[in-house]
Amino acid sequence: MTHASVDIQIAPESLPTLPCWFAEVAIVAQVLMTSGMLQAIEERVRFARARFGTYEVIDFVGVLLGYAVSGEPTLLAFYERLNPFASPFMALFNRHSLPHRSTFSRFLAALDQPSVEALRMLFQEDLVVRTAQTFPPGGLWDRLGHHWLIVDIDGTKQAARQRALPSLPELPPPHRRFDRVCAPAYLGRKRGEMARTRTTVLQAHSHHWLGTFSGVGNGDYRGELARACDAITSYAGALCLPLSHILVRLDGLYGTRAVLIEILLSGVGVIARCKDYGLLDLPAVAARLTLPPDAHTTHPESGTQRALFDCPNIALSPTGPPVRLIVATHPALSADKPPIGVLRAETVYELFLTTAPLPAFTCADVLDLYLHRGSFETVLSDEDQEQDPDRWCSRTACGQEFWQIVNQWLWNLRLDLGSHLSPSPMRFTEFAPVQTNNPAHQPIIEPITEPAHQPTVEPSNEPPLYGPPRWAHRSFTKGFAGADFLLQPDGTLRCPTGHPLTVQERRPERNGSLRIVYGARACHCRPCPLRAQCQESATTLKPRQVSAVFWPIKASASTSDQPPSHPVEASLMVAEPPLPPPLLTLDPILWGDWPRCQLRRRWMRLLRTQTVTLPFGSESPEEILETPSDSVQTRAQRAHWRLCWNERMDRNARRPQAAPLKVTIHGLPPSLAQYLHCGLVTAA
Repeated sequence: MTHASVDIQIAPESLPTLPCWFAEVAIVAQVLMTSGMLQAIEERVRFARARFGTYEVIDFVGVLLGYAVSGEPTLLAFYERLNPFASPFMALFNRHSLPHRSTFSRFLAALDQPSVEALRMLFQEDLVVRTAQTFPPGGLWDRLGHHWLIVDIDGTKQAARQRALPSLPELPPPHRRFDRVCAPAYLGRKRGEMARTRTTVLQAHSHHWLGTFSGVGNGDYRGELARACDAITSYAGALCLPLSHILVRLDGLYGTRAVLIEILLSGVGVIARCKDYGLLDLPAVAARLTLPPDAHTTHPESGTQRALFDCPNIALSPTGPPVRLIVATHPALSADKPPIGVLRAETVYELFLTTAPLPAFTCADVLDLYLHRGSFETVLSDEDQEQDPDRWCSRTACGQEFWQIVNQWLWNLRLDLGSHLSPSPMRFTEFAPVQTNNPAHQPIIEPITEPAHQPTVEPSNEPPLYGPPRWAHRSFTKGFAGADFLLQPDGTLRCPTGHPLTVQERRPERNGSLRIVYGARACHCRPCPLRAQCQESATTLKPRQVSAVFWPIKASASTSDQPPSHPVEASLMVAEPPLPPPLLTLDPILWGDWPRCQLRRRWMRLLRTQTVTLPFGSESPEEILETPSDSVQTRAQRAHWRLCWNERMDRNARRPQAAPLKVTIHGLPPSLAQYLHCGLVTAA
């Protein structure tokens, strides 16, 4: 029995509470609208089919975003929670009516692959815009101070649990709804008969998703890997990142020679576990195993002690690209077949392939960097807890993949919004400590040259010599000249603000000269305070480039340019930028990132605990009544022609006479309101 001063009353009228996730949907819609992505979806993701009523793709994308933000276990539960607020929800996306749940399911079932690829393209474009604003960039800095980006590619499976159905002659054949989206697969610890595999691409230091590619059953892992490499290449090209400084970490699924050769030919760097143990029989590898190991490591968790043998310049095929092979050995605990590696003479051999150079990465650094990919499992676990993108939203392949792309888009938006809500400086972690380098124990590394880029020179036992670089003259706008960019020992340039310019192109020119083009990164040039002085314009989207011409000492007698007096060997210009000589002390490997999980969860927790006011007025009679059709019809209307895209979009667009919608979200800082281009409520 309550106290006499407490009076509990009950009102018969229904007044549903606003869903706790409505505020986040409103902010996500505002971000996509101000960035132009909602309009881009309307114009570029187009799909028309019967039985959709007056709805278009943008209507269903809005529902998918709301479903992903809500975290509701089923689409039915989401619609039951959303129906009382359907009109203001659709108004956030500048639309009028909420599609019925059955219409939404028919849309996902009818989607085609071009629509999925169009949405994927917009997702990648939005990712480039958001990550290009990150300054300074995170990632990995090796022992020579070079910057690297680490990307993880791995697959995850979702089992479709199905009950057993009787198969009798008097019964019709059973119909399985999952037959179009799943297939029999190896499930490991996940029980079930049918499954779907999803290959995901993650930028390790920022936890941004770069893409998702799925397939029925075990999936086409080689085809999905090729598409993942294309996504990485496109991402690097948009940000002007050198592909050779992007390290892709792969597990043993991709550890065969054929698969590794394919990814190496794409130009990206690799750190992968290899399961082609025939490499142990190569003469160079067998000879290296007879010598003492380069390093010994102990895993901090399992306690496994490994001896590491570094084998540089091992060719995967007679004409294939050379890679660096690291052999890790440890004594076998039993005579049984080991779960990882191969057993030979009571010793377990594990193979790791990489393109990471020496002495920037020692063999122990490469092994630690590969084992560090275990953090990828943590990201997948967080994704399952926060969004659960593998829950079945559609029973078709295109519909399910469309839903998973929307989920990854939301994940990246939460990272971006969380960083603006709680700005934090980049934190540095000493991934590997300072190490003393003994030149006597370093493997001999032969420079790898590209014949397609070598200038034509006369055959000689010694490499031809080139003079010092000749830079372009200062332009008429008095910007920075090429001579203002200092040449570094590792073959890169250093701009006046201290940022590196890497080699982008080597082009042979007349009379045996060689032109080398250096390029900066867009994320360095755009926020640079000297941008207007350096690039002669503060609005250009391209980063700064600098070119230099190197003339050979033995130039043609007909040329008017005399060779310079200080020669430089051609191998330093034609080959990849050479490594500096071994140092006595190598710098530590540094890892730069941000508290990504805390940023996301602080953002979600704040929006779900703050008050949201929604004074949404009732619809006017003019809006409820149907608009009378014109008395005069056009010939196209009389002939029942198909509507053009603009006419289709206008059918469910928000009415001009609709009641105004004003959403007030409490508890957010003014800086976030400025970033979102929202009004700020002043305190009374």
